[in-house]
Amino acid sequence: MNLFAEAIAWILSPDRLGGSHPLPQAIGEHLFYTFVSVVVAGLIAVPLGWWIGHSGRGREVAVAVSGAARAVPSFGLLVLLVLVFGVLHKPEAAVTAFVLLAIPSILAGAYSGFEAIDRRVIDAARAMGMTEWQIVWRVEVPLGLPLLIGGLRSATLQVVATVTIAAYVNLGGVGYYIIQGLPLRRFDQILGGALVVVALALVLDGVFALLQHLVVPRGVTAGRTPDVRGAPTRRRAVVAQATD
Repeated sequence: MNLFAEAIAWILSPDRLGGSHPLPQAIGEHLFYTFVSVVVAGLIAVPLGWWIGHSGRGREVAVAVSGAARAVPSFGLLVLLVLVFGVLHKPEAAVTAFVLLAIPSILAGAYSGFEAIDRRVIDAARAMGMTEWQIVWRVEVPLGLPLLIGGLRSATLQVVATVTIAAYVNLGGVGYYIIQGLPLRRFDQILGGALVVVALALVLDGVFALLQHLVVPRGVTAGRTPDVRGAPTRRRAVVAQATD
């Protein structure tokens, strides 16, 4: 408990606002790498996932690739790409590693969102004379958006946690404090840095959870009916009380 209090004190210390690597700058770097990686991964995975979900082609390949990509060790991939790109291109290597880690979750969310739609809805849209392009944008995208946001949510949480290891190749971020504190045995600094990463993950998770709720089409939420399975029991209880 004392260590936890010391970590909180380390975070709130005025020293975190100064020095060569202030905490606000580290948080900004951490969020920058996260944002850029998720955006680039989304630009690649979302169109591909929508095409797979709409056409039904390539699903087995996508599932196999996504499963294999999830098994790739993050740290090993980062170090390998730094060696391939060269020491002068560490940021590009790091972003590439984070993009590769984010693609599987976004890809799965994109095509799963389309696959979860009732085929009768798609058939009805075709019967109304909609083109394939109209079906995608007016039917499949709105209905599949919640699962896509879920994929983005999962990818963002994975990336914001993995960006911590970017400090191993001197790219800053909140992981800088964790890596620096290990040889110095500054456990308050290590735990403080870890708590900041956890706080960032929780905030981003909350934002995506709210967004995932807001993107549910109004017609879908309006069509939901309350659970009335307990109504007869309650009605009998009220009648029994009235007759007593």
